[in-house]
Amino acid sequence: MTDIPALCEPLRQGPLRALEPLEQQIFCNRLELFLPDIERPLRLLYGERPDYDAWLSRMVDVAARRYAERPSELRALDLKRLASIDWYQQPDMIGYVAYADRFAGTLEGVAERIPYLQELGVTYLHLMPLLKPRPGANDGGYAVMDYRQVRDDLGTMEDLAALTAELRRRQISLCIDLVCNHTAKEHEWAQRALEGDSVYQAYYHMFPDRDLPDAYERTVREIFPEFKSGSFTYYPAIERWVWTTFNEFQWDLNYANPGVFAEMLDTMLFLANQGVEILRLDAVAFMWKRLGTDCENQPEAHAILQAFRALSRLAAPGLLLKAEAIVPPPQLVPYLGVGEATNKECEVAYHNVFMVMLWSSLAEGKVALMTHALTQMPPIPSRTSWLTYVRCHDDIGWAVTEEDAAAVGLNGFWHRSFLSDYYSGVFPGTTARGATFQFNPRTNDRRISGSCASLAGLEVALEQQNGRAVEDAVKRILLLHSMILAFGGLPLLYMGDEICLLNDTSYLADPDLAGDNRWLHRPRMDWEQAERRADGTSVNGRVFGGLQRLIAARKRTTPFHA
Repeated sequence: MTDIPALCEPLRQGPLRALEPLEQQIFCNRLELFLPDIERPLRLLYGERPDYDAWLSRMVDVAARRYAERPSELRALDLKRLASIDWYQQPDMIGYVAYADRFAGTLEGVAERIPYLQELGVTYLHLMPLLKPRPGANDGGYAVMDYRQVRDDLGTMEDLAALTAELRRRQISLCIDLVCNHTAKEHEWAQRALEGDSVYQAYYHMFPDRDLPDAYERTVREIFPEFKSGSFTYYPAIERWVWTTFNEFQWDLNYANPGVFAEMLDTMLFLANQGVEILRLDAVAFMWKRLGTDCENQPEAHAILQAFRALSRLAAPGLLLKAEAIVPPPQLVPYLGVGEATNKECEVAYHNVFMVMLWSSLAEGKVALMTHALTQMPPIPSRTSWLTYVRCHDDIGWAVTEEDAAAVGLNGFWHRSFLSDYYSGVFPGTTARGATFQFNPRTNDRRISGSCASLAGLEVALEQQNGRAVEDAVKRILLLHSMILAFGGLPLLYMGDEICLLNDTSYLADPDLAGDNRWLHRPRMDWEQAERRADGTSVNGRVFGGLQRLIAARKRTTPFHA
């Protein structure tokens, strides 16, 4: 075990020197408490390196510098969070997910709309990617070229800090996205790599020929087969093949390089010091590559998250980490921590299986598959929570396993095909209206885009001016939301679902968006429709009012503690 005084004394003389002795001691006490949790994953990742001790000191130094810079108001919040460690598991936690520009134009605009969120009962706000992306196509903001700047049209980092302060004053915690697996090719690191800088080329996975890429391609899956073929892109300027899991302009980071880990840790703590309380860590399943595997959910990916968690607790123990891992249940639960890492990885994760089963049950008119699948889910650690949701910004992939389907007398392949047909509107008698996303002809895998209201039949019912069908669609929407509110996790409402926004085809007019039909369910907030939320005779008012009543019931029911 590393000697605590040997680690602490240079910190007192260095990054902590401007702090009062008590504040210095608080950091050193935390270091003593969390050092085993820091070293266990770091040794798995980098323990065989001869310079391991130097890298450990550097990681701790990063945390110490950010601790010294942390505003006093946020240090006070840390103490409050440590005194009530289950704050995010309380039944009064209600989440709302929105794109800042589509919700309110700018970060200042979001602050002006806080009363609307309070009226709904929101205590947790997730603003979709707002860090500076590459120009043009950018995967909905997930191709980041600068982690230290906000998108130009949204405002500045100072505006973000002002927004977090106002949200805190109104008892709302802010969550933002941090893309961990990759950067945009326009990021400074990637640009330096393109210039031939070997230090920054080592930040990414680069290969001089196709030998290793071909070997990896035999076992990895294509994520966006309609967008590009394979997981590698050739760049003539450097005569290298670069690992690009998602899009050509998104370069996968190489976490086998501890310098990458240190950079991302510093970024996390920088954002925490702006007042961000929850970081949604994007694409965490892909963060470690191993030849002969699908390069997803590797043990080292979990070690990275565990080290992030332990080191972040030195500087900002009130910060929550949210895993964006849309993977099968056996691979999903470990992101909340298992074994030695129980309660020591991410605090919250998306319950993708529950979301899929809600839509499956709605289409089939039966709950046998959902009941079976949910009872097969492994238990999660006591200090973690599921995020439950009806819709999100992404497509719906039919996470129905062959085993779960067979257990209730279904064929998995044909059931997934049925769901795609049903929600794309081609199955006889369906009232749903969605669109097929990323059809893979080799596997027949088809995912679905579409808003909650349109998938639930409201769009078709309104077009047909069928009052009975409209009423049925409203009931479906409220039924789906009652399920996520009653499940016991932290429920997330997706922007516009509370007022029944339908599919939005306006994205087709934007060449940067037109090729991605997920923008079908990423509409701009319709504040004119929102003004009708108090009108109980309107569709908007019936759903908004119904959700208000459900949320109020949840908040006063203590057994809904996660």
